[in-house]
Amino acid sequence: MAAAKAVHRAYCRPDSLILVLSPSARQSGEFVRKAEEFVSRLGIKVRGDGTNEISIAFPNRSRIVGLPHKETTSRGFSKVSLMLIDEASRVEEKLYRAMRPALAVGNGDLWLMSTPNGKRGFFHAEWTGGGPQWQRISATATECPWIDPQFLDEERQNMTDAFFRQEYMCEFGEAEGRVFSQESIDAAFQDFEPMEI
Repeated sequence: MAAAKAVHRAYCRPDSLILVLSPSARQSGEFVRKAEEFVSRLGIKVRGDGTNEISIAFPNRSRIVGLPHKETTSRGFSKVSLMLIDEASRVEEKLYRAMRPALAVGNGDLWLMSTPNGKRGFFHAEWTGGGPQWQRISATATECPWIDPQFLDEERQNMTDAFFRQEYMCEFGEAEGRVFSQESIDAAFQDFEPMEI
């Protein structure tokens, strides 16, 4: 669906720049490959933009560019119409913060897509406290008609309950192996009144 959205934006809005960020260049490339299928269905010859290795150039001067997971080499884009961050819970915070300004000039849209990865990072922060400007859509594996319930039963038996709930039920759990809960850590840093001696 996100690949279809990227192609729709590029096709319908000339001169649009769509960026795809993922935890790795391979994952960004996989996303762009899915977008290429939609571009072909439109009857457009798929070609790169001549500058970025993972890219699609459109006849209307729009581009879809897949980026590696490197904050230092992903900078330099501006007037971004749409930024898609795939597997956002596994993308580094500094890359997310470094890329957000690219949306400023074009007042671009930002999509964060992911399963949870513990109660940490920007994805968790935006999901739980990002404010009303975010539209949150959650769909568990049990709500997906393409996933066989028998497969889910087998998965449930082959992993911890916490990991199953994270991967298939969209629940933000505690990170595996953690000694203290996030709530305990947050409580330790709450404001308090000093005791008088």
